[in-house]
Amino acid sequence: MKIYQRFGKRLFDVVCSLVGIMMVSPLFLVVPVLIMLDSPGTVFFRQKRTGLNGTEFNLLKFRSMAPDKDREGRGFEPGSSMRVTRIGKVLRKTKIDEIPQLWNVLAGDMSFVGPRPEVERYRSFYSGAFAQVLSVRPGITDSASIKYRHEEDILKSSQDPEKMYREVVLPDKLRIALTYVQSGISFSHDMRVIFQTLASVVKRSQ
Repeated sequence: MKIYQRFGKRLFDVVCSLVGIMMVSPLFLVVPVLIMLDSPGTVFFRQKRTGLNGTEFNLLKFRSMAPDKDREGRGFEPGSSMRVTRIGKVLRKTKIDEIPQLWNVLAGDMSFVGPRPEVERYRSFYSGAFAQVLSVRPGITDSASIKYRHEEDILKSSQDPEKMYREVVLPDKLRIALTYVQSGISFSHDMRVIFQTLASVVKRSQ
């Protein structure tokens, strides 16, 4: 195992997540107020996701959808955007809703770069060759996240978003993640993914 993968990657995550939290700390004061003014409910969205070696953890996001008790517990709903709030649309477009995941990175649940973690109902996909995907920490972003940055629009255009996600999008995401794991995790690759992600966010926000 390369030195970066064994030691450097985690050191990078800890240092950069601490710096990141300090830099965006004003958002942790402003965004909660905007969310509460826009719709009733909690400020943060917490959801169980599958992480390193199959362990579960609570992924954090700023809440971008209106609460719906009838749908609570169902987890991720592919292509679902009916409940997105006004401020939620802005948070999603700018990816500000993902900022609380800096705490997930600091805690060791996630890394800056790695396969995006899935909900429990899709855990069966992590078998066979794809089981290797769980040998690394999930990430805030990866090459699949960049490829499917318009995933919500793609799924909304399908007559059966759940089926399309399960049979087309998710397997492709896992193939990309598997390539990342097998090709050898490196600092240069991670930095390239981070800069590509930032560029895609800026472009989408314009």
